[in-house]
Amino acid sequence: MAKKHVKTNAIRLIEQQKIVHEVFEYTSENGEAVDGLTAANKIGQPVERVYKTLIATAGKGQYFVFVIPVAAELNLKAAAKAVGEKRIEMLAVKELLGLTGYVRGGCSPVGMKKLFPTYIDETAKALDYFIVSAGKIGMQLKLAPTDLASVTNAKFAPVIMSE
Repeated sequence: MAKKHVKTNAIRLIEQQKIVHEVFEYTSENGEAVDGLTAANKIGQPVERVYKTLIATAGKGQYFVFVIPVAAELNLKAAAKAVGEKRIEMLAVKELLGLTGYVRGGCSPVGMKKLFPTYIDETAKALDYFIVSAGKIGMQLKLAPTDLASVTNAKFAPVIMSE
């Protein structure tokens, strides 16, 4: 019998849209967040396929979601340019739950309290699938980057630091 997954908002939305996906689960110490590299290892997936969700702000009421490779760093200048702002900064962790409905380490780009402008790093365009948080620590969601872009109205843009 197939194992039943806890349904997060992200998984419910993906299923409602009839998007082909797979859910991976892993355990973490005391239910605490792990970094993306550890998550990739725990689910047995290549690190370059696992992406993290970051929230940035350009001031009161202006929030942006960025989906980037877990091993990469968000380039704030490139991200600001992508969203058409002079300057943006990372959202304080203490504001994350109230704004998105998700906790650090379990923040999915899908199913936030509100649909914010979303940008997926352009490296994902070359992938047939990638993995993002499913909206809970210990759960990851495998899907096509184009499907994620479709469900979140995301744009692809160069937003990570160059190597």
